[in-house]
Amino acid sequence: MAKPDILLVGPYPEWDLVELEAQYNVLKLYEAEDRDTFVQDHAGGIRAIATRGELGASADLIAQLPKLEIVSVYGVGYDAVNLDACRARSIRVTNTPDVLTNDVADLGVAMMLVQSRGMIGAETWVKDGSWGTKGLYPLKRRVWGRKAGVLGLGRIGFEVAKRLKGFDMDIAYSDVAEKPYGEGMTFIPDPVELARRSDFLFVTLAASTVTRHIVSRQVIEALGPEGMLINISRASNIDEEALLEALESGALRSAALDVFEAEPKLNPRFLKLDNVLVQPHHASGTIETRKAMGKLVRDNLAAHFAGVALPTPVI
Repeated sequence: MAKPDILLVGPYPEWDLVELEAQYNVLKLYEAEDRDTFVQDHAGGIRAIATRGELGASADLIAQLPKLEIVSVYGVGYDAVNLDACRARSIRVTNTPDVLTNDVADLGVAMMLVQSRGMIGAETWVKDGSWGTKGLYPLKRRVWGRKAGVLGLGRIGFEVAKRLKGFDMDIAYSDVAEKPYGEGMTFIPDPVELARRSDFLFVTLAASTVTRHIVSRQVIEALGPEGMLINISRASNIDEEALLEALESGALRSAALDVFEAEPKLNPRFLKLDNVLVQPHHASGTIETRKAMGKLVRDNLAAHFAGVALPTPVI
């Protein structure tokens, strides 16, 4: 029996590619010089798309693939997949939740610590000789015992909150409704009021058209000149222009960001700021988690082609 054709939108780690190629005819869209021509040449046979969360699958791409049956996302976020186009043709969509939750939470908390204590600047202070010539490094702000807000108490938000409790922080959260597992935390429905209460605001909610720019100019202003914004969700959840203006003017003290609009070509204004910690969208970037994510992608594809229940369906 011929291997099913799958379209690989962006590169996967080599260990995943080897496994995929053992089971499927993998068509590497990211290697094509002319992507439109490549899709047209192979459209008649493609039954699955394997993609990454930030790459997704557009309505235009889906429309070009008449035999498409499933879109399997390497990542928890699926906002870049056009779900309406998939629903209209009963195309299944899967993602890789849970397996990356703890690593993403770890990085969010690490970014808070690094930025609040000025650790990157402190390392430079030692390496460039400033410690010897200028003396002690300028004082920074503590983390323990302060107020944290978690915007979106889903899987990742809950794990962030668990870690923050270890720093004896006063934790509040916003979500569509109060969560039964939010014991010991204060529920504040309004993101503006959550920001106003917080020294550190973690953005951990899933992205959608509803949540676009939920961290608005008003939320950023409420967080204020002593606040820090930490985003380990999606760039679309934040009004990036308002964030840049606040960081540049001092209306917001600092930010720690793992995601950006138009990444990896982020707005160059971020690179000129000394009050923002930037990371290359790698919150799930551990060997252990990436292997688990790849396995879950393959498990979803295998289940689909075997005609059995999908492990982690979105639709």
